[in-house]
Amino acid sequence: MWHDNETERDFLNFSGVADTVAEIVVQARGRPVSIGVSGSWGIGKSSMIKLIRASVAARPLPAGERQFVFVEFNAWLYQGYDDARAALMDVIASKLEAEAAARATAVDKTKALLKRVNWLRAAKLVAVPAISLALGLPPTGLVGDVIGLGRRAFDEGLGGNLAKDAEAAAGKVADAAGGLLDPKPDESPPKQIQALRDSFEDILEELGITLVVLIDDLDRCLPETTISTLEAIRLFLFLKNTAFVIAADNDMIKHAVRKHFGGIQDDLLVTNYFDKLIQVPIRVPPLGTQEVRAYMMLLFVENSVLDGEIQEKIRVGICNQLRRTWEGKRVDRAFVQTLHDPMPDELIGKFDTADRLAPLMTTASGIAGNPRLIKRFLNALSIRMSISTAQGVGVDEAVLAKLMLFERLGDTKAYASLISAVGASESGKPAFLGEWEEAANAGKELDLPSPWNAPFVREWLTLPPALAEVDLRGALYVSREHVALVTSEDRLSSEAAELLTALLQNPEMAARLKPRLQTVQRLETAVIMDRLLEKARQEQEWGVPPILEACLALSEVDPPQGSRLAAFLAERPAAQVKPNIVPKIADQPWARGVLEKWDGLDVSRPVKNAIKRTFENGNVAI
Repeated sequence: MWHDNETERDFLNFSGVADTVAEIVVQARGRPVSIGVSGSWGIGKSSMIKLIRASVAARPLPAGERQFVFVEFNAWLYQGYDDARAALMDVIASKLEAEAAARATAVDKTKALLKRVNWLRAAKLVAVPAISLALGLPPTGLVGDVIGLGRRAFDEGLGGNLAKDAEAAAGKVADAAGGLLDPKPDESPPKQIQALRDSFEDILEELGITLVVLIDDLDRCLPETTISTLEAIRLFLFLKNTAFVIAADNDMIKHAVRKHFGGIQDDLLVTNYFDKLIQVPIRVPPLGTQEVRAYMMLLFVENSVLDGEIQEKIRVGICNQLRRTWEGKRVDRAFVQTLHDPMPDELIGKFDTADRLAPLMTTASGIAGNPRLIKRFLNALSIRMSISTAQGVGVDEAVLAKLMLFERLGDTKAYASLISAVGASESGKPAFLGEWEEAANAGKELDLPSPWNAPFVREWLTLPPALAEVDLRGALYVSREHVALVTSEDRLSSEAAELLTALLQNPEMAARLKPRLQTVQRLETAVIMDRLLEKARQEQEWGVPPILEACLALSEVDPPQGSRLAAFLAERPAAQVKPNIVPKIADQPWARGVLEKWDGLDVSRPVKNAIKRTFENGNVAI
């Protein structure tokens, strides 16, 4: 499983772009610069911000050059708890105060800056926005309440109720502003704002630093918070010795601007608003198949048993190769295996998975190479593959991934239709897809019936692998947390239902039921084994519990069920395995693999001895 946090380790070959942004910040040499990092949700903007900071911080500073000090601000974290505009100003002022204290200079100036920020915060608390005061617009909030009371006094005369209301409102205003600032009735908001900007520049000059403000997750905010943060940025923007790097989805910003200005539809006006804040627009590059394959491989390396130094060597090697893909170089399993030898077998298998899934993750319209969606998809796929292993259901990852894609993006009625078709087929194969898949891959027109007539279906039919000749029952079985697999197998005949009840209630009598079990259809024996293994999972000791008798009897009349039982037993915790189970299963055709698996685990000495005697005596099936 992989977490969904940003990282300073480059898995996406973003370092080149991050280094370019860092060079712009460094070469500004004190001139104000604002850089916008744009891209859709989940594309990697937050990681790009981290890489930009790391790149700027890593640059050697020539003698006499100003140091870089960083402020990171996430408006989304403050949403609902604090005013974003005031919070940003407070974060910047507090950072400068800490720097002043550490450098023992400009301490008084930073304290004065904090007071000015508190003045503006108080203006917000009493809901007299600076723009309202500057333009003479009607005030709102607590001060508005006081003014409203004055109008009532003029209209109604001073009565008892009005006097009480006035006293309460005045108290609220005093409480709201109390402790934040000393009264400064002679200073207007425009003067305070200009003084704040002047004070800010003076502090940066005296500290000898360039302040780099990194703003992230702006596009996660509600429109009001987004605009409030942008307005706060404007207070500090284009001042000497500052650099702002703002990560946001342009479409979300446009939506916030439209909503703020009353739903205006003029795209040019909306675009101009953001463009006035951003001098240098940078777009996070989309990922192609090579990048997606490399990204997935690096995720698998991150979760592997390889130590950190080897993982980093592989990461660097892959990123270097990605920079040469324009020359025809490839990042695939064969290349990655050259970066470290020996590569764990399990990891090589994961690289094969990445090879198969990369085209699907890149071309499917609902994922389209989005790193966050790829990671979430892989997490979900990993969970279902674990379920598959635990329950002994053989499932191909590429098949399961294609089905999960339909489940996520396809029409729900079409997905239900697919499940129904699989359930109705004795082989579990959706044969009806064959003609459609052939036509779609040949580029022919498809006249699909409802609910299959969506553009996504045409795209999905072309994705590898083709499913018409694949038994999908196992893949749908492990997907039951989203949809119940109701198939003809679940509709047991009266005889099969009676036998299942007998096996569950009296498993020790299973040997006597074998003649009757031999008359049951194989589709029904699979369902019976499902129920038996569900009960078997409740056992805490695996000597010879009664439920084992039932499972063995069923596996003997239907050999494919023996493979499922073997997979189940092989996964039992070592502490649960007891010596007397060894001779009990030794003559089963699938026993050798189970015994070898147990012998490699930390089972008890008596169990190991029993396994050793069984192999030495030749009492295990070959």
